[in-house]
Amino acid sequence: MGATASPLIFDGHNDVLLKLFRAGGKSAAESFMTGRDGAIDLPAATAGGFGGGFFAVYVPSPVDLEFKFEEMTKPAYDLPLPDLIAWEDAFPIVMSQAAILFDLERRGALKVCTTAAELRSTLGSGKLAAIFHIEGAEGIDADLNALEVLYQAGLRSIGPVWSRSTIFGHGVPFRYPSDPDIGTGLTDHGVRLVKRCDELGIMVDLSHLNEAGFWDVARHSSKPLVATHSNVHAICPHSRNLTDKQLAAIRESDGMVGLNFAVAFLRDDGRMLAEVPLEQMLRHLDHLIEHLGEDRVGFGSDYDGAIVPQELTSCAGLPKLRHAMTKHGYNDALMTKLCHENWLRVLEKTWGT
Repeated sequence: MGATASPLIFDGHNDVLLKLFRAGGKSAAESFMTGRDGAIDLPAATAGGFGGGFFAVYVPSPVDLEFKFEEMTKPAYDLPLPDLIAWEDAFPIVMSQAAILFDLERRGALKVCTTAAELRSTLGSGKLAAIFHIEGAEGIDADLNALEVLYQAGLRSIGPVWSRSTIFGHGVPFRYPSDPDIGTGLTDHGVRLVKRCDELGIMVDLSHLNEAGFWDVARHSSKPLVATHSNVHAICPHSRNLTDKQLAAIRESDGMVGLNFAVAFLRDDGRMLAEVPLEQMLRHLDHLIEHLGEDRVGFGSDYDGAIVPQELTSCAGLPKLRHAMTKHGYNDALMTKLCHENWLRVLEKTWGT
């Protein structure tokens, strides 16, 4: 592994499991080992110094992606959110995608880590360090029975919503320009979910929550506030991005933010166009570091779930990002923090040692 492929990057969000699910489920897992048409697989991870990250389980809605991405190339847009998905419909899909994750573990591609110590020992071991994450809690029932079982299976991170509403709360639409102060916050079920996650040691992910939900989590959780894949609203005024007031609360809680590579949340104009120079990502990183401090910023690529800058379409391209960061003046200590150490730090605080 060359110098440009280090330090290893541990990443806050990917949608590989959804892509493999759509490609045939466990029968498609072999492509992850040998090379696939996507952003993350073992050969690309080795080439790019990608050490692992949060592997999201996500229940998709029937969405016309071609229409969605076309709308998001316009100067302004406001896409309607899909309807709520019932638990009975979501749970089998959650099980199917989780089974793909454990199949990849059985094949030796990764290790599902449930402690910070396991993450540290797995990074650089030849296996990817994986966190079982759920994006959108449609697969969790109101009584939280599924949460208890999934925790025993290794679940250690959950986002109460993926933009569309759940029984736990409400998210932000894909809207530009817009702030995230859209609608009401957590429901009573959502408050119970947050409190039980605190008790178990499951990280609550704030990405996709609307601003009222963000403040509800801040009010009811005793843990660091974490947004796994979100960017700076002051640079890109998209509903998905975080305001400076939210960043101040994350800093106060000693939490962190993972920089999202999705171009619509990076570009000043909010457009879903891949022509984004790496310098634009550095603008977001500089702002996050200024408002959060060097210990509370990392990456949350959204690989395999978004259109990303042309130079970074695969994790094999991550050396280009490291080179740009070094050229920008980030020293070795800061590089290590941004690439993986800050994620380990916040997870130790959230999960306990």
